[in-house]
Amino acid sequence: MAQGPRYAQFVARTVLVRNNNVEEGMKIINRIMGKEGLFERYRLTRYYEKPFQTRRRINFEKAKAIYNEDMNRKIQFVMRKNRLDPWIGCA
Repeated sequence: MAQGPRYAQFVARTVLVRNNNVEEGMKIINRIMGKEGLFERYRLTRYYEKPFQTRRRINFEKAKAIYNEDMNRKIQFVMRKNRLDPWIGCA
């Protein structure tokens, strides 16, 4: 879970419902709330989390972020189109 800005993200949203299609409006609201991380915050605060579990979760999230960053960097390097000199040694 990435740390976002410290201000309140979900202050007020208005979704236009067309042709009484409430399900579509709910999908849009759920997508917005999911992107802003509200569901994750709700799941984390629904039950008490012991301090050792919090430390474990935070350390796991940090390790996962480092791993993903490394893998993305390696993938970008392997893809020749992103290199400065895509065909090294060929002039």
